[in-house]
Amino acid sequence: MKTRTHASMLALPLVLTTLTGCGMTDKKNDDVPSAGTSTSTAAADAMEKTSSGIYDLIGVKGRASDSQPGVMECADKDAKTHFRIFHPWSFYPASASDLDRAMERLKSELPKHGWKIVKYGPDTSRNKNLKLVADNDEKKASVDIVKMAKNDPPKLSLTLVSGCYRVPDGQKVKHF
Repeated sequence: MKTRTHASMLALPLVLTTLTGCGMTDKKNDDVPSAGTSTSTAAADAMEKTSSGIYDLIGVKGRASDSQPGVMECADKDAKTHFRIFHPWSFYPASASDLDRAMERLKSELPKHGWKIVKYGPDTSRNKNLKLVADNDEKKASVDIVKMAKNDPPKLSLTLVSGCYRVPDGQKVKHF
């Protein structure tokens, strides 16, 4: 488990660069929005529910990786009282031919469920993977989805990131 967590943390800065400031703000600048007050455990539970909702929108048979949300710092905020939640996971369709259908379903279904697609097209990798980035202002969350058709096995790689939470008064951020 530690290896997977460390691998996720290495990829996280790249994903966050993409997700931070993508319209998931209440302001016209690139500030990360406030997600309200919560404990890190409750916020992680909410992020897992958000991930489950996206999983349900995929609409093709397959399996999701078993990964847990993590806690990270909010830039320019006190790390003892402010945090963000990230949740990286993958979806492996039962059939490689369903990968395109899964991505198309997400492109069409996410907007019907409060998500605004802010980027859709090939990424800058050598494989030119198809990438979808969507923000949900109500949930104060952003999702980065990459269709990795040339992987063995083919998969969708998803990373959700929350806005910045503040812990309730008198509490500290629990890191996991």
